[in-house]
Amino acid sequence: MQLKPLARSLAVALSIVVIAGCSSTGGTQDGDSYGSQDGSSMGSNTSGVGTGGQYGSTSGSGAGQQADSRIPEVRTIYFDYDRDTIKSEYESVVMAHARYLRANPNASVVLHGHTDERGTREYNMALGERRAGAVQRFLNIQGVSPSQMSVVSYGEERPAVNGQGESAYSQNRRVVFNY
Repeated sequence: MQLKPLARSLAVALSIVVIAGCSSTGGTQDGDSYGSQDGSSMGSNTSGVGTGGQYGSTSGSGAGQQADSRIPEVRTIYFDYDRDTIKSEYESVVMAHARYLRANPNASVVLHGHTDERGTREYNMALGERRAGAVQRFLNIQGVSPSQMSVVSYGEERPAVNGQGESAYSQNRRVVFNY
């Protein structure tokens, strides 16, 4: 049974490599403030992101168990232009959501995929879906039940930041975890 976590980690790594190699050049936006149902401010939804980039599931015993019982604070991950691959800096965020969902089998999440305004509406809808689908596959490989997840693409329709330019675009290429 000790090989199961190792096999999962290897499967995740292989999936990321395959997704990176096969990804299209479409870009979407991440970082949505629409998904918060708890009334908390989403302005701090990138805090704590720089805590790693590895997706290993080892954590401190007390803090890790306590975190598994609460919805992770960071609920938005961001993507590169025209990409649907999860950046290594956000793997720890997605892993935290996977731990929460595994520990809470009655919880469910809707993954909202977003893009910036560049590209056609149809292309951006597809790219938003691919981004959310990449997160869904990652979570599934980590042992999250498919029945706990669903995907919605908003494409360019719900920008987190209005405006043109990379600073606005980069905040709109995102996937938001909506519990």
